[in-house]
Amino acid sequence: IMLPNHAPLQVAEQFGTLESLFPGRVDLGLGRAAGTDQAAAVALRRTLQTDPDEFPRDVLEVMAYFKQTEAPTRVRAVPGAGMKVPIWILGSSTFGAQVAAVLGLPFAFASHFAPALLFEAISLYRERFRPSEHLAQPHVMVGVNVVAAESEDEARFLASSGRQSFASLRAGHPIPLPPPSRQWMRDQPDDYDPVERTRVSFVGLPDLVTRQLRQFISQTLANEVIVVSHIYDHVARLRSYELAVQMMGS
Repeated sequence: IMLPNHAPLQVAEQFGTLESLFPGRVDLGLGRAAGTDQAAAVALRRTLQTDPDEFPRDVLEVMAYFKQTEAPTRVRAVPGAGMKVPIWILGSSTFGAQVAAVLGLPFAFASHFAPALLFEAISLYRERFRPSEHLAQPHVMVGVNVVAAESEDEARFLASSGRQSFASLRAGHPIPLPPPSRQWMRDQPDDYDPVERTRVSFVGLPDLVTRQLRQFISQTLANEVIVVSHIYDHVARLRSYELAVQMMGS
């Protein structure tokens, strides 16, 4: 949830509802970026003119709505109050790392699309972490793009969908995830790919993807990994997940 787009009470009640429907299966990630344009902000009845200092206060407000209290209160999250929904701070910079550290919450870094400050951020988070009722020790999650297939050629072909989409986004022209394209692949320079240099991606045969993923986990000392697979075909996407899970479990 990009918190500037939503009222804290609304978030608490929505995730309280999800926790009621799926007990123990819901985590709540809170990010600071607006993540939208002016038109969408208007549709959400919000504004892009947000103060960064409001984010920590809004996080605390969401956390307060989840607390069980018998004291009379004029505003109460229903459902939500008394529910133990794990809260993560999402980030792609050191700001989110500091918020997570001070509040004693787990930290998820968006290395799948913005890894530039990854190591600085997770190092800062671990150094400044304050134990809390929620978490005794630092807990880090990192994001990675994974496309695994039975052949190197197929994996690269499937990955071209995500690469096209990300390239368009960085050019300021976001598009829905397109079908994979060999023509698009042929049009890219052989020795330079600015798209892949701006995100953490592992593409190829399962054993290669697994080695790269394990090395990345070793480098970051991450406690958890969240995998993103921008694959156009749903069956191929599921197969990519299956291959990655099988190899990581072997």
